[in-house]
Amino acid sequence: MPVIHTSADLGSVASQVEKRGRAVSGEKAWNEHKRTVADFWEAITRYFDALDVNGYQIYQDGLAAEGALGMRIVEDAASMGSLNYQLVEKLVERGASIVKTEDASIVLKEVEGIKGIANARTLATKSWAVLKYERMKKRLLEERDRYIARTINSTLERNGILFIGAFHDVISRLATDIVVKEVKARDQVAEYQKSFFRPRKQARAKELAAYLVAAIDRDA
Repeated sequence: MPVIHTSADLGSVASQVEKRGRAVSGEKAWNEHKRTVADFWEAITRYFDALDVNGYQIYQDGLAAEGALGMRIVEDAASMGSLNYQLVEKLVERGASIVKTEDASIVLKEVEGIKGIANARTLATKSWAVLKYERMKKRLLEERDRYIARTINSTLERNGILFIGAFHDVISRLATDIVVKEVKARDQVAEYQKSFFRPRKQARAKELAAYLVAAIDRDA
């Protein structure tokens, strides 16, 4: 399940992302984007509401714990407004279980890189932080994807749900006997996120937004 993160998922860098989003797209477009993301999660939630998830294993982008600690992370994020984690919380209440999905040390490196950009006070410092992050971003993403795929390959017992950012590529690394159903197409979710910030791509972004919020055909 490719996901779009909301401000509530971004922690200490959320305000910087909001500020940049409004500056690049304008107040009206940014608010429309936020409504699209909320409606996207509503469509996803309705899909899973109709699915018997008892016994399912949940693999969550960024979740580096399971058991009581993992559930505390889920509950804290849900209480702060994360639509993703609110859904995970509901799925657990209905019989699903969370699995430690990520290596905390790898995730932390990426978080620190993003924080370095967000917290930079001067243009020179920000430029250096951006350069440093761009140099390691692809490698860290690949490390995360390999780790997540290994985790799923070694722990999945029968049915699972993977919530993962659309720019990740975990599916190609999964064992060949794992059957994958994309609830929303990863390439279209990723394309929307790229198109939204490009003025010449606004018509395409609107087309993709309509796809994101559309009801999901359970038989597809």
